[in-house]
Amino acid sequence: MGTAEVTAEADEAAALMRSAREALLDTAARMRTDEAGLADLAIPTDAKGDFAPPLESEIPDGPYGESIRRGREIFLNPGSNAAEYVGNSMACANCHLDAGRRADAAPMWAAAVSYPAWRGKNEMINTMEDRIRGCFTYSMNAAASPAGTPPPSGDAIYKDLEAYFHWLATGAPNGVELPGAGYPVPEKPEAGYDRTRGAEVFEAKCAVCHGDDGQGQQDQTGRYVFPPLWGPDSYNWGAGMHRVNTAAGFIFANMPLGQPFSLTPQEAWDVAAYINSHERPADPRQPQQGLSVAEADEKYHNHPGYYGDEVDGEVIGAGVTGDPTLTPAATGTVIPQR
Repeated sequence: MGTAEVTAEADEAAALMRSAREALLDTAARMRTDEAGLADLAIPTDAKGDFAPPLESEIPDGPYGESIRRGREIFLNPGSNAAEYVGNSMACANCHLDAGRRADAAPMWAAAVSYPAWRGKNEMINTMEDRIRGCFTYSMNAAASPAGTPPPSGDAIYKDLEAYFHWLATGAPNGVELPGAGYPVPEKPEAGYDRTRGAEVFEAKCAVCHGDDGQGQQDQTGRYVFPPLWGPDSYNWGAGMHRVNTAAGFIFANMPLGQPFSLTPQEAWDVAAYINSHERPADPRQPQQGLSVAEADEKYHNHPGYYGDEVDGEVIGAGVTGDPTLTPAATGTVIPQR
């Protein structure tokens, strides 16, 4: 729960954030009456200096606000609200914390002002829709979904998610690399990374939430409270989180939950190595293109990780399959069908 001093600091930070948002809204309203100009438009920030996204109470009325709300619920609960295209038990909010609002957890307000952009992963300019399609393809393992694919181009799912991200970025400068964007990956330690050391960190710091077997925890209704970190219901071998460096950055800044930056860089790299040295669903590009694991490794996996390596006597990367549980994350609500 924290001390009274910590609680007071949190309350003060929240008050500063609300004040900044109110100042932005007031200036925007006065600009519509020519009482203020662009010079008066300040970027709202929180106590740390990170961008302060709008509060849920600021979602507007009307069709646009309805789209924002649908996008937020898809983000929190894709297993129910985009079930046809989800092939595992992951939710967008598992990797983009606090409904995509939290700095240093790849916040969506930072992503919204960064696209279109060139991506080395597919060597082309990506729109936000392209980026979301990739998340369905890899992080939510669309190949194992009922549809077997991510949502088709132009689907309302993309429109609602983009509306939500665009709204989160209200007041953020466009095309600027904002503090708190992405994951703050610490420098690779001199000792490198080691899955054996990582197993000890996992047991001490992670298993209480994600289970000794890394398969997450479900509540009495079957909804995932904490997501699986490997196995058939986790992200697949094509997801960015399977890279040890990416996972290390996320873990370093955000895990254990509620204790950001409590692990050392060495612990973060090691436990990321342990998590990502387990088998998970296949990188869909491998079977789709008729590649062997070794060929897919050479073509797509030139980064820190275990894809195509021998672990405990077996080469990993071919993937594990199973009937997708399609159990929703434990956040969000089920929205009506459009």
